[in-house]
Parts: sequence; C-alpha cells; structure tokens
Amino acid sequence: MADNADLLFELGTEELPPTALRRLRDALRDEFVAGLENARLSHGAVRAYAAPRRLALWVRDLALNQPDREVERRGPALKAAFDADGKPTRAAEGFAGSCGTTVEMLDRLETDKGAWLMFRGHEAGQPASALLPEIARQALDRLPIPKRMRWGDSDAEFVRPVHWLAFLHGDNVVPCTLLDATAGRTTRGHRFHHPEALEINSADDYERLLWAEGYVIADFDARRELIRKMVERAAGEAGGTAQVDDDLLDEVTALVEWPAPITGTFEERFLKVPQEALIATMQSNQKYFPLLDGDGRLMARFITVANIATPRPDLVREGNERVIRPRFADAMFFWQQDGKKRLEDHVDSLRHVVFQNQLGSLFEKSERVAALAAHIAGEIGGDAALAKRAGMLSRCDLMTAMVYEFPDMQGTMGRYQAGRDGEPEELASALEEFYLPRFSGDALPETRTGLAISLAEKLDTLTGIFGIGQKPTGEKDPFALRRSALGALRILVEKALDLDLRNLLAAARSGLADRVSNEAVEDEVFHFMTERLKGYYHEAGFAPDLFDAVVSVSPGSPADFDRRLRAVAAFRELPEAKSLAAANKRIRNILRKAGQEPGREIDTELFEHAAEEGLYARVAEMEEVVAPLAERGDYSGILSQLAGLRESVDTFFDEVMVMTEDDRLRANRLAQLNRLHGLFLQVADVGHLQS
Repeated sequence: MADNADLLFELGTEELPPTALRRLRDALRDEFVAGLENARLSHGAVRAYAAPRRLALWVRDLALNQPDREVERRGPALKAAFDADGKPTRAAEGFAGSCGTTVEMLDRLETDKGAWLMFRGHEAGQPASALLPEIARQALDRLPIPKRMRWGDSDAEFVRPVHWLAFLHGDNVVPCTLLDATAGRTTRGHRFHHPEALEINSADDYERLLWAEGYVIADFDARRELIRKMVERAAGEAGGTAQVDDDLLDEVTALVEWPAPITGTFEERFLKVPQEALIATMQSNQKYFPLLDGDGRLMARFITVANIATPRPDLVREGNERVIRPRFADAMFFWQQDGKKRLEDHVDSLRHVVFQNQLGSLFEKSERVAALAAHIAGEIGGDAALAKRAGMLSRCDLMTAMVYEFPDMQGTMGRYQAGRDGEPEELASALEEFYLPRFSGDALPETRTGLAISLAEKLDTLTGIFGIGQKPTGEKDPFALRRSALGALRILVEKALDLDLRNLLAAARSGLADRVSNEAVEDEVFHFMTERLKGYYHEAGFAPDLFDAVVSVSPGSPADFDRRLRAVAAFRELPEAKSLAAANKRIRNILRKAGQEPGREIDTELFEHAAEEGLYARVAEMEEVVAPLAERGDYSGILSQLAGLRESVDTFFDEVMVMTEDDRLRANRLAQLNRLHGLFLQVADVGHLQS
C-alpha cells in the first residue's frame, strides 16, 4: 500500500481582487508548504493555481502519515523533583502528567552539571487527514489581506465570500469546514460557460478537467502567457504591435478565466491628442492593450480581452468602442482647452501653490531650480540661459487640465505644450526629462538642459528638506529624498559629469538663503548621498571593501569616485594585489600608532639596509611614472604601475624594522612609508581590501 498520495486544495470564491491575485496565490503556497514542513509531512513538488474565482494547490506525493519519532524531554532537576523524604514533588508529578506517564516510569539524566528527570518515549505519527485542516486554516489566516469581509450572517472572514471547498488527499475527501464551506470533491467551471459542479476524480486531473469541461484555465502563468500570445497575434492581424505592459497583463490575467481577444477601433480624430493620455485611459480605465505602428505611433485600434467565448463578438466590440469614446472626447477637450494658453502663462499661478510651508511656493522653488540649473548647465557645457528658462517652466504643466485629469502626464504634457508653443526642441525634451529617473533602472535625461534641471530639482529638494530638519527617518520618506539622492547620483555617475558634489550642495544651499537654519545641511546631505552611493554599488555587484577603499580618500565628484572604484576592482584581480593591500593596511596602522605626523622628506644618509635604498629608488621612479597618469585621471594605469612595487615593498618589510628606538631612523622610515602610501592614495586606500 502506498504511503503517500497527491493532495488537491481549492477554495472557490466571488471574484478576487485582480491586483492582488498573484500575491495571494504565492502566499497560499508558501504558508501551506510551511505548515506541511512544521507538521513533518513529506511531499513532492507543489503547484499553485489562481483564477478570478479560485485559489488552489496541487501537492505531489504528500505523506499519508507523520513519521513516528523518539521523543526526549528534560524535566525538573532531581533536587526539585523529590522532597527530603524522597517523595515526588508537585513539579515532578506535573512533568510526568504532561508526558502521559508516572514519576516512576521516568528516566534520570546524569551530567557533570547535575541530574534531572528525563522522559523518553515513542510518539506515533498522526494521520495527515487529522493535520491538514488546521494547516489549511492557518495558511488562509496568514494571507496578506489588508481588510477582510463577512457575508450573509456568517462569522467567517475572507477577502471575498467563499462558495465551495474542494479538499482531496488521494481518493479521500479531507473532512473539515473552512470559512463556512464544507470540504468535498467538486469544483465549478466558468460562471457562464459551465456554472454547474464538476466532480474531481484526482488531483492530477484537476487542471485538465477545468480546461476541457469547465472553460477555466486555472494556471495563472499559463493563462498569462496565452493572453500575451493571443494579444500579439491579434495585433499582428490588425497591422500593428500591441503595447503589452506587464502590470496590465497581470491584471487582465486576474480578470478572465477563459480569454477571448477582441480588436476594436476608435475615431482617427482622437489621435490629435497626445498618445500618452489615450494610452493611459485605455490601460488604467478600460484594461485595453493599445496598438502601435512601426514608428511607435498610436493606431486607432485597441485589443480587449473578454472573459467569454461569445458567438457575437461584434456586440462585445461595439460595447467597448462605445465606452471608450466619451473618455477620449474628454481628453480631447482638455487638450484643446490647454492649447489656449502658453506654458509661461501658468508661471504666475505657481505662486499660489505651496511646495512646503518653510520652503515657499512652487514659484519660489522654480526660481531656485532655474538659477541652480543655469549654474550646472554652464559647468557641463550646456546653455545656461536655456536651462534657466526650462527651470522656470518645469512645473507649469501641473496647472494644465490634462495633468489634472491624467497626473502621470506631468512632464510629458510639458514637452507637448512646449512644442506647441514653439519653444526650442531641447527645452521641450528637458521638461519631460525633468522627472527622470522616476524609479530604479529608469532612463536618464539625454539633453544637457534636461540633465541640468533634473539635477537642480533633486539637489534643491534634498538641501531644502534637510535644511528644515525633516530628513527621512526609518521607513518614512514623504518627500522621496532617497529616490532623489539616488537619481542625482545616477545622473552624475552614469553621465560621467565631473561635478564636485560638495560644490553643488553649497550652490543649492546658497539659493535657499535664510529659509534653512541647519548649518550642517551640506555635510548631512553629502553623507546621506554617500550612503545611497554605497547601496547603488552594492546592487551593481561591487564588494563593500572596494567602496570603503575609495570613500576613504573622499573624492568630491561621484563620476571620479566611479572611475576610482572600477580601477580598484581591476587592481584586485592582479596577482600583486593581495600583498600590496596587506602592506598598505600595515602602513596605515604603523602611521596611526606612531602618534606623530610623518614627514615626506627622506634622508638617504640614514639608510642602513639595501632594502631601504631599493624601495626609495622604486618609489621615486614611480612618482615620475604616475604623475602624468594622475593628471589625466587614469586610475587603472596608476594602480597597474604601482603593482610593480610588490617585490620592493615585501623586501623592505622583511629586512627593515620601522619602529626602531632610534628617533632619527624611525622618523626617516616613517617618512619612507608615508611617501609610498601617498602613491596609492592618489587612487584609493587599498589597505581596506579584504583577502
């Protein structure tokens, strides 16, 4: 007789929240498996299913019983277990009772530290059928459901009302009631195509049964991929390419059990509206997939995915076309109304919108950003006047009807409106780039003007909010300062802008004038951004000791920091690196313990060993070699050359005692080491590198 069997668990509900369906599926699987592990029930592979009206699990080869086990429990110490007359105390009797035995049947445990009562016994494993209901109940209770609901006169609570429960282990139903649903072996098919009950013969027949007879594709991932292929095929037949957003695809997958793509159309006149607004409406409001032509322009077509295989698809198509028309008409109205004003006409209205009480209005912030952007543009070879104008216009699109209706259009609307106003193309692009990067991995500004205003905006916000004492704490970051810091750093590093961060922060601080009272604001923001930089490189795969090696020499420019870091990473791979890193660490410790500031002047007359002369000559040679490399910031070249010092350095430490009692010799040798260390510090303190 087999000692295991497949398990099927299915909870049937009203339509589950589409944006949470995948998360609920994964959580149910994880919590159920954790319960099986805690119960010592062995099993094979686990498959999780999720559709609009069901969550289900298929557990392969689940044990029918827990394994038996030998149990050992230590009780009270003997001196506490028996009184002076040798009679069992209440502690002993209580322990024996909890073990289901008597004091006389307990063993003794003798150790060097004392003696205790000990229970040793054999515990028979329980049948899985007795354990599974509680495992399922706990798994359901632990699902990430922010707000549970009740239905009817039931006390049961779940994310949606529960209608059925299928719970099979092998051929047998697991007897239980969960969320007021009694376990059975039936499921239900599609709400319209097959609302009748379907009997499940076995767990491995579950998916096929629903697909073949119930018109339900239970596997979320399989359904998602099928929808993707269906949409792409329908788009190709319509002469375009579907814009398939992953989040939208997930949501549509969570809304349909039996997908049926239908291609619809809308009037060409709506294409005069910025396509981003039309796409946003289609995706967020209607759950449609927009179609693009070969040039990436929106076509007057869309694809919707119905949850029914209708014999009258035209009716579904017409219904969707009818629904989208008034939304597009609204967007066109807003676009036309906004066209009656230029962006600059909105500048004055920014005076009436508060950015932050202590930091003033959006108008005042725009003035600061404009001034700082002009300064930055001048530093990076951009047009300072253009950057200043872009800074003043950067928030004007917030006052438009389009952005009010479509908040995600901020920046994009600025670009369109600036183009409509006849502004320079670079300025128009910069107004959209102003918000970049919006999230981790997002694109960066491409124009010099865009780089300038984006940097200026982020640095002004960081300096201002820190300056009024509202820096992030814990998880609270209402002004998204972490994102601003990382965005500014990405621009400086990835666009290789050799700008000194401290100077930029000083310029931002100057623009805030007397609005900030924190005198240490520049140092605080610099430290905050340095911590973000550490996280940035950690995610990029650079070890912490590489970062520590570079940060120890305090490069002011993040772009310069990046070049140094990559040079140290390359140096670490050299065969000489380990020895030279250890030597530099030793030098740093020696210089610190010396208790005096070492000089760099070296008296060759005081040399007592050939190793001193050899190192002196090699260091002098390297100073000549690396000087031009340092001038052009060739840090990899510097470290590559310095790797040649390994033999001389090793010989020096083997033969020379630095901390001799002779003051003159000691000072001379310390100066020798200080000069050597200084060569490496032109790049980084490689003594921080770990072996």
